Formats: sequence, C-alpha cells, structure tokens
Amino acid sequence: MKNRQDKQTEGIVTFGTGDVFADLGLELSPEERIKLLIARQISRAITERDMTQVEAADVLEIDQAKISNLTRGRIAGFSVERLMKFVAALGWDIDIEMRPSGKARGSVRVHSADKPLDEEKLLA
Repeated sequence: MKNRQDKQTEGIVTFGTGDVFADLGLELSPEERIKLLIARQISRAITERDMTQVEAADVLEIDQAKISNLTRGRIAGFSVERLMKFVAALGWDIDIEMRPSGKARGSVRVHSADKPLDEEKLLA
C-alpha cells in the first residue's frame, strides 16, 4: 500500500543536468573529477580482466584495501600521476594532447577509447 508521500510524487520525473556530482550538490575540483574518471577506468580494467582485488593489488603493487577504495571512488591520497601509472600497469595506453582552445580559458577532458565516460559533462 502506498503512503501519502508516494501518491504526491507518483509520476514525477526529475531530469539530471548530466553532471551527477552537481545534481547531488557536490562541488568537485577539476582534479577530483579527473581522478574519479581515472579510478572508474581502473575499476573497469580490473573487471574486464576478471581480476580479484588481491590480484589487482599485486599488479599495481599496492595493498588490497587501496584497490577497494579506488573501486568505490575513494580517491583521497592518490595523485593523478599515480592513477595514470595504475591504468598503464593494467594494459591501457594514455595519450595526453594539448592544443589551442580558441577561448580565453581552455578545458580538460578525459576520454576512454572503448566506452564513453561522459567526461565532458563531468569536467564542465
């Protein structure tokens, strides 16, 4: 049986902005957003290689608890550089391209070649 609140909100759809962090009221720096995107790629690579967290920890030369943190988006204590080394250790190439933006201020984007990460929305 539905309660009164369910009846009031039934059929209401709220569309997000495309930036899940902003929709949740979280203010993230560009570096935090990049780190989260890289952590998501690390998690994806571990899953695609069908590795356990212990196996991934061995490959990345860190302890299993840190793998657990990364796969849960807990990025404190990890630099972008260190996360990029993890991606490379998991068999992914990383290309960094810099070019003039034609605007007063440039932007930072991270792309994954296999599946879109909606990085432009996340790094806006």
